[in-house]
Amino acid sequence: MKKLVTTFKLFAVISVLTLIACQDENLETMQETPITKVSVSDLKKEIIPGLKTIPENVQTQINDSKKNLEQYLKNDLQITGITVLGKLSTQRGIEISQELISDREQFTATGNILEPETVKVGKIGTLFSGDQLSEAQKGLQETASGQIKAGTEILEVSWNYKGEKFTSLCFYNESGIIWDNVFAGLVMMDTRGNYEVSPTDAQAKVASKWYKQWWTANWLWGSKRGEIGYQITIYYSGSTVSNVDVSDWGNISLGKAKSESKVIKRTGAYGQCRYALGLCTPVGSLSFNSSNFSVSFSGLGSNVVSNGTKSLYP
Repeated sequence: MKKLVTTFKLFAVISVLTLIACQDENLETMQETPITKVSVSDLKKEIIPGLKTIPENVQTQINDSKKNLEQYLKNDLQITGITVLGKLSTQRGIEISQELISDREQFTATGNILEPETVKVGKIGTLFSGDQLSEAQKGLQETASGQIKAGTEILEVSWNYKGEKFTSLCFYNESGIIWDNVFAGLVMMDTRGNYEVSPTDAQAKVASKWYKQWWTANWLWGSKRGEIGYQITIYYSGSTVSNVDVSDWGNISLGKAKSESKVIKRTGAYGQCRYALGLCTPVGSLSFNSSNFSVSFSGLGSNVVSNGTKSLYP
């Protein structure tokens, strides 16, 4: 019986040692097999000659972006050169493009150039870490995947940020720029917003009044990119409100937007609404909390969020 127990123990020891040896061998094999990363050189193999000249719309966008960068960021961020690469011709090229856009070693930018202190430029893996990095990479891939298709033209843009030189991939067509990590990450935005009130109409059969407030995000070259806002309208007789309407909206190209509104006082001496609005660039995230009726932002992307109430009197 003792011999049997000894034999069993010896067999168990041999089995454990064999298992450990196999695990070590597998680990060594994994360590010896490097993760293959794509590069711009790989992308160039999937590109064919495209447009002979940069479309006028694209050139204008680049020129206007240069002017706005110079005006608001002075010499901190500059476009120093442009190289035409060609046209995407294969599915593999599209996949490589999406990988490169979200690679942690690629550069991106966030912030509102009208508020220079908010601007951040750097490698994705440096600006973001942990869950924020994963969320940023996911946001870049998801947004870019809907834009980059076969036939899309590509430029390589050279930049200088406070003495640090880097390049970004700029995808475009004859209508204009479709995607670029820097162009898509930066906005021009007056965070104070705008407002408008209804003109007085003494001839109206039903007395009403409205108030509209909105916030607009522009592209780096100046044209409108997105907007969030709300409008409250009251209907009244004399000094008594009989009904209230409220509407809201939110939209942005290459980004995320949320808008919610509701009436909280419909009749009486005044009308009142609550609104929750937000927009941001792809690397950020927005969420709406119905319990306290508010939109919140998370991440490091360019954003504007506005939560509040508005009262309107006859």
